[in-house]
Amino acid sequence: MTNQLHDPRRANRWTPGLETQESHGTWRGYVIGYGLAIILTLAAFAIAPSKNMAPFSIEAALVVLAIAQMIVHLIFFLHINTAPEQKTNVLAFAATILIITIVMVGSLWIMSHLASNMVPMDRVMSMQR
Repeated sequence: MTNQLHDPRRANRWTPGLETQESHGTWRGYVIGYGLAIILTLAAFAIAPSKNMAPFSIEAALVVLAIAQMIVHLIFFLHINTAPEQKTNVLAFAATILIITIVMVGSLWIMSHLASNMVPMDRVMSMQR
């Protein structure tokens, strides 16, 4: 008996827009992905200038919409799924996320230490006179 979760014949049921594992996708899948991407983009542009929400709520909503947008692109356009054949793609994506996180956190850490260790500009100006 085969494991139904890892059966290649059933793997395409879990990936929207794919007819077979070999194909790149269907028109229906691309149209659904495009529609979702447009809706998420318009929602972000509608929320960003809003004066009815607290600033931290706007930022949180934009982060959630950005994550949703990434998930839509990964599923509908890059066809990343949980099929066993996608193991290499998932690992490459995870490595990319790790590198981006290291660069971002490292840059923020360096900038925060630079800001705390720099001489204030008014003192620099007074030293030059």
